[in-house]
Amino acid sequence: MPNSKTSDAIALLKADHRKVEALFEKYESARSKKADIAKQICTELTIHTMIEEEIFYPACRKAGVESDIMDEANVEHDGAKSLIAELENGSPGDEYYDAKVKVLSEEIKHHVKEEEKRGGVFSQAREKDLDLKALGEQMAARKEELMTAFEDNGLPPPVTLTMKAPPLEQQQSAG
Repeated sequence: MPNSKTSDAIALLKADHRKVEALFEKYESARSKKADIAKQICTELTIHTMIEEEIFYPACRKAGVESDIMDEANVEHDGAKSLIAELENGSPGDEYYDAKVKVLSEEIKHHVKEEEKRGGVFSQAREKDLDLKALGEQMAARKEELMTAFEDNGLPPPVTLTMKAPPLEQQQSAG
């Protein structure tokens, strides 16, 4: 789906941010089809985190974007992945489902603010003279590939980069 408007990596990521923000608003006001909207949110966020983690973040780190803000971004992604996995395995009738969507929305709003603020990941990426057009093209191609794969096979289980604790089930059975 590469086009001239989103061929710049940062423009592509910002377009994703706006799309997900609109989906969260749609979910909040929805009376029906909440499961469909939540699935769309989970899919968009999963693809977004994957293209950032596979392509954009490594390029930023290599170019010298501050490691502290990159580390925070990865931890924020892992927190979102945990909630996405729970939403994927639940349904709007479940206890805490709406609360999980709300918390995910708040976490994503914070993450977006951090990435887009002055001195954040995006402004530092621009300062480091990354080839944002080439990165954007690579990310758009990967995004299209992931969308097709997920349409055919559903979302994969989340892979966290920063969480080292065993799954909760293991912790509870060990205690």
